[in-house]
Amino acid sequence: MKVKVTVKPSSKYEKIEEAFDGSLKIWVKEPAKEGRANKSVVITLANYYNVKKKDIKIISGFNRKIKLINIKKE
Repeated sequence: MKVKVTVKPSSKYEKIEEAFDGSLKIWVKEPAKEGRANKSVVITLANYYNVKKKDIKIISGFNRKIKLINIKKE
């Protein structure tokens, strides 16, 4: 399944909020430097959907706040 995600890096807390259109807003503590926020997004989504980290791939938006992510669910 593909999910549109808006990332808020360098937050004081980590949380996920689902929008009416099915997209997600994700707040992560890691800054958007050296891919640290992307790694944190993958870990947060893996916990949220109860899947392994390897089942989550960022398709587009590596250097942007809005990302398209593919989640392989069994």
